[in-house]
Amino acid sequence: MSAARSDASRAAVSAPAGPAGTADLPFEKALEELEGIVQRLEQGNVPLDESVAIYERGEALKRHCETLLQRAEARIQRITLGADGRAAGTAPLDVA
Repeated sequence: MSAARSDASRAAVSAPAGPAGTADLPFEKALEELEGIVQRLEQGNVPLDESVAIYERGEALKRHCETLLQRAEARIQRITLGADGRAAGTAPLDVA
């Protein structure tokens, strides 16, 4: 396990599990910590109490990452073209 993942895994136990503990985390850091949690849980050598605590932290991180992705998607816009083929403005990106 890399030092960064090990640090993220240890932080998962000590950091608050609620939204306040994730509010200031950038997407990349939250995802890195979440990956460390998944790895630790998959190894299966974590005591039950700690497993529950880091699972709850993982859920909070997952929600946080989903929120950040939704915000990013909302900011993406497509360029609209006028009749002459030149950029005329922007419109929300329709991903459906």
